[in-house]
Amino acid sequence: MFLYGRIFTQLEKENGYDEGSTHRFLAMRCVQPSPGSVRKMLPEENLAAVQEILGYKFKDLSLLRIALTHASSKNENQPSNERLEFLGDAVLGAVVSEYLYSSYPDASEGELTQIKSVVVSAPVLAQEIAAVALEKFFSVGKGMANQETLPISILANLFEAIVAALYLDGGLEVARHFILSRMKPEIAKVEKDEHRKNFKSILQHYAQREFNLTPTYRVVSESGPDHLKTFEVVAVIGNTEYGRAGGRSKKEAEQEAAASTLEMIKFATQDSGKRNK
Repeated sequence: MFLYGRIFTQLEKENGYDEGSTHRFLAMRCVQPSPGSVRKMLPEENLAAVQEILGYKFKDLSLLRIALTHASSKNENQPSNERLEFLGDAVLGAVVSEYLYSSYPDASEGELTQIKSVVVSAPVLAQEIAAVALEKFFSVGKGMANQETLPISILANLFEAIVAALYLDGGLEVARHFILSRMKPEIAKVEKDEHRKNFKSILQHYAQREFNLTPTYRVVSESGPDHLKTFEVVAVIGNTEYGRAGGRSKKEAEQEAAASTLEMIKFATQDSGKRNK
């Protein structure tokens, strides 16, 4: 049985809840709509289209409406999807972790963590939303509606909110099917080392989240004849230089510098954590 299933089953036994009451309780705690019916921000045809894309028909359409509502367009009768994002992040992490644990019995904890960090990263989640054009059904405020494209972080949050809505409405297996049907191909890419193309995106997401800065890359040196040049590049966040790496092209060197920077950040974070214990 899946990890979350074991946790909730134990809670149900201890408290006398059945599976339905557990999900109803979570739905009330995570969503908390204002008194009265939830206003229908999205036309019924849009909700029908989203359900068609998801391959799932909701019993409680208010969960789907909330998942599709950004904080910039919420009002007293229409909650935003922020609380669903919180729950969806946990469900997503648990599903992917359980799948990796079961599918790669010989992988170390570090290897499993590396794979997971890529497949649940904001760029990958945003990519999955864009692949099926779900963002066009997303209710956002006027300021954001005028943007040509929505930020990666917002699209990633939408993915997590949809995961939570599926979980609350249909249970763990429904959410698990949705997640793995989209994450398995990404896991396969990581296994083939194709995830290297994502290192710059991952670093950008991290730097914007932690420092509100976007990484830049500077060519430090060039060597070799024109037809066989090698470039050395350094990744820079703010005024601080991080990882350096070389490559046969500037793009390749930038990817390697981003990968090196992520390793530096990981070890620095681990070391800081040890000192603070």
